Amino acid sequence: MKHLLSPQDLSIEELSNLLALAHDISINPTKYHHVCNGKKLATLFYEPSTRTRLSFESAMINLGGSVLGFSSADSSSAAKGESVSDTIRVISCYADICAMRHPKEGAPMVAASKSRIPVINAGDGGHQHPTQTLTDLMTIHELRGSLENFTIGLCGDLKFGRTVHSLIHSLIRYNNIKFILISPKELRVPDYMIETLKDNNISYKEVEKLEDVMTELDILYMTRVQRERFFNEDDYLRMKDFYILDKAKMELAKPDMYVLHPLPRVNEISVEVDNDPRAAYFKQAQYGVYVRMALIMILLGLSVD
Repeated sequence: MKHLLSPQDLSIEELSNLLALAHDISINPTKYHHVCNGKKLATLFYEPSTRTRLSFESAMINLGGSVLGFSSADSSSAAKGESVSDTIRVISCYADICAMRHPKEGAPMVAASKSRIPVINAGDGGHQHPTQTLTDLMTIHELRGSLENFTIGLCGDLKFGRTVHSLIHSLIRYNNIKFILISPKELRVPDYMIETLKDNNISYKEVEKLEDVMTELDILYMTRVQRERFFNEDDYLRMKDFYILDKAKMELAKPDMYVLHPLPRVNEISVEVDNDPRAAYFKQAQYGVYVRMALIMILLGLSVD
């Protein structure tokens, strides 16, 4: 039995196979409509989510399966003090596969150690968000045709942004990826991530002004400043409007520079950018369904004839 707790749980070959399957699903969706008949996905979301939870549910329904679960800790037995270990033992009796989001780093790993069904980490605190990373990788691959030889700018909350941490860990496995880390000093990538880049001899630089590097980018990955990660409301209010991508900044970029965002956005991307053909964040959300369909199939050992 295989779990997905981190993007590194998949080898490059496994990742390539997953993206190939997701691509086929995207162009032949009806071929997969019954592959999960009789299978159940449990969504255990101890933390609020719209896109990720509904994306998982949509993926399972598209495959012909069904969904059960909860959308907040308050509506689960966690409110009564039940441990993650006990919850997953019980859920293993009800479902065939589980997607878990939890505010505590490492909670899905604890669940996986006690589970009798595959566990997918749907986000744990500020640590990892592997299925968002798979979505990001599919988006880049579909738009550029490759996961090699490009410069990516990661902009916004790079300290608490689990999507950023997962994406960096994944992209360093590919050839000739250059990182430009764009953030205020208070929200810089954690030191351990910088050490990872150095240890792997990856090209990177840290800057504060987005407009100074727009001309260098092939991909711009915007993130929101996350209120839920701040202990101090004043710090959040001071940081939340630090970066706003607008039409003027887009005019500085290459004609084939694509903008990604894990969503939800607040105001870090102006709505005037939505009509720019380089704005790929809503396509990205659609790719997320295909990736999760492929992942569910692979973890359950399912295929189509």
